[in-house]
Amino acid sequence: MIFSFAKRMLTEVDPRLLWKLGYNFGLKGMVSVERFKSRLRRGVHFPPFLFISVINSCNLRCQGCWVDVAAKQNIIDKDTLNRVIRDAKRKGNSYFGILGGEPFMHPHLLDVFDAHPDCYFQVFTNGQLITDAVAKRLNRAGNVTPLISIEGTALVSDQRRGRSDVLVKTLAGLENCRKHKLVIGVASSICRTNIDLVSEEWLKKLISLGVHYAWFHTYRPVGPDPNYDLALTPEQVLHVRRFGVQMRAKLPIAVVDPYWDDKGQALCPMATGVSHHIGPWGDIEPCPIIQFATESIHDKTRSVYELLTQSAFLKEFREESAKVTRGCIVLEKPQLIKELVVKHGAKDTTARKTAMAEVERMTPRNSQSNPGHEIPEEHWAYRFAKKHWFFGFGAYT
Repeated sequence: MIFSFAKRMLTEVDPRLLWKLGYNFGLKGMVSVERFKSRLRRGVHFPPFLFISVINSCNLRCQGCWVDVAAKQNIIDKDTLNRVIRDAKRKGNSYFGILGGEPFMHPHLLDVFDAHPDCYFQVFTNGQLITDAVAKRLNRAGNVTPLISIEGTALVSDQRRGRSDVLVKTLAGLENCRKHKLVIGVASSICRTNIDLVSEEWLKKLISLGVHYAWFHTYRPVGPDPNYDLALTPEQVLHVRRFGVQMRAKLPIAVVDPYWDDKGQALCPMATGVSHHIGPWGDIEPCPIIQFATESIHDKTRSVYELLTQSAFLKEFREESAKVTRGCIVLEKPQLIKELVVKHGAKDTTARKTAMAEVERMTPRNSQSNPGHEIPEEHWAYRFAKKHWFFGFGAYT
């Protein structure tokens, strides 16, 4: 499998982009995690990976979206984005997840990629705005991988994403990426209506489309209009996990899985401190679906490093979350979110200003944590990588 995957990467990806992936994301990413572990030994929490929602607007209207995509457009301006990235780079960070809304609606996003050739960017996108010209620019930058969201068949895609011809337009963007020899990922939010995507046939289809990695994440019923009927059962979540573990050892495509460690124990990237989120209004949130904050990147009296490491809100959020579950606190312990928000006087970072009411309406439910049903990694490469660079980091006792 490793040799087949390596052959795909060597023949399908522009060599210059492959080098950027290996150096900026691979080698420098490992170094950033080691620096993170060194800081942890001193009691300092600054995540090696930052996720930034650069814009709230989107051209789609997906079910269960927690972003105010229909509100007045707000972007993190180019100068602020560059400042945040520079601050993080000074602490050894090189990887940044770029989210929205739809990131490619940001008027200066490509300029930001060009300004940081020593970094690597993963863009969470619906792919519809990746024109031939945009894909050509991404190839020229060399430091970007688009992670294109595909939710299922044409019918399911239209239903889930609130528009017509969604899949056709998304696949057109994917083909532009393939034409320009980019490293391509596909993400799918797995729920009860598209659980059939968790199949070997689907992964083989992605391989035929030129996709190099797949990210399956489970649907979380959050936001102003959650659909609880779409949420997976505990058995279905285990099915997703088992499938990923098995396919990693079988097919020449990488399968991303950030919610379990090498032993198959559940983890939360936020609780471990490995990542936090910056919203489109500049607020520093525990994670994208916890839309409360006490700090903002627009506070120019402190660096981004100081804002995150000095935040009592983020510190207690990590610690209390890790105490009560290895899974998702939003799903399992919504009452604790309310308590921490009230205690720290955190503000609602949404445009709709109903985040607290949404939390109060939530009832506890299952997440990825299912003690006693752990499914360890089978493939040695994934097991080694997770054991050394993506695990609990001592968050759980």
